[in-house]
Amino acid sequence: MTDLFSLDGKTALVTGGGRGIGQMIARGLLQAGARVFISSRKEDELAATAEELGAYRPIGFVASDLSTETGARQLGEWLAAHVDQLHVLVNNAGAAWGAPVETFPDEGWTKVIDLNVKAVAHLTKFCLPLLRAAAATPGGDPARLINIGSMYGIKVPHQEFTTYSYSASKAAVHMLTRHTARALAPDVLVNAIAPGWVETRMMASTLEDRGEQLTASVPLERLGAPDNMAGIAVFLASRASSFITGAVIPVDGGVSTLT
Repeated sequence: MTDLFSLDGKTALVTGGGRGIGQMIARGLLQAGARVFISSRKEDELAATAEELGAYRPIGFVASDLSTETGARQLGEWLAAHVDQLHVLVNNAGAAWGAPVETFPDEGWTKVIDLNVKAVAHLTKFCLPLLRAAAATPGGDPARLINIGSMYGIKVPHQEFTTYSYSASKAAVHMLTRHTARALAPDVLVNAIAPGWVETRMMASTLEDRGEQLTASVPLERLGAPDNMAGIAVFLASRASSFITGAVIPVDGGVSTLT
């Protein structure tokens, strides 16, 4: 079992790894033995996270803006200059926008779709040579592509959540995951994690206002914890998941089962 879930000798890149779910996943991959790189737009956050997670093992980081194809290409080129193979790519960087449907601005669609959907496709494209190189290692198993979706890409958000472009973008990520899984098999396994409410900075104000109400609506009667995000990512990155591709796995305490 220890070997089944081990990531020793593997290299991973986690986008949006400076905080929140990305940081939780980066920690889990490090603890499982992987060499990890993290990226996001804010270099100061990356440096602080690298220092914190460096307690487990050294971690590399680079500031990048994935909202454009050029930014995704630059990150792919930077990574290729530092490693020969990429065993695990976690597409986690994302954005949200909230506004009433009557006044939802075009910018709220452009920003969210560019980062949540197009960036996933672009970075996958530019990292594909490194992923295929990892899959071709003698005695190795397929490379892994892990996209971060959302339970709100599965079910309609609560009425108070006017994040129309966000939920639409995450549903797109789920379908992109299934589509890409078929295209890249058998060299790359492609799966998505659909998190529910997790205590992150993005959720802080919502939890401050409605934390008790949200928690009460979760069948498991609690919010997601860092280990919940780390655990599913380690599973999908390890040999334990070697017969799974094209799956969208809710990690939401059961919220997506509710009508």
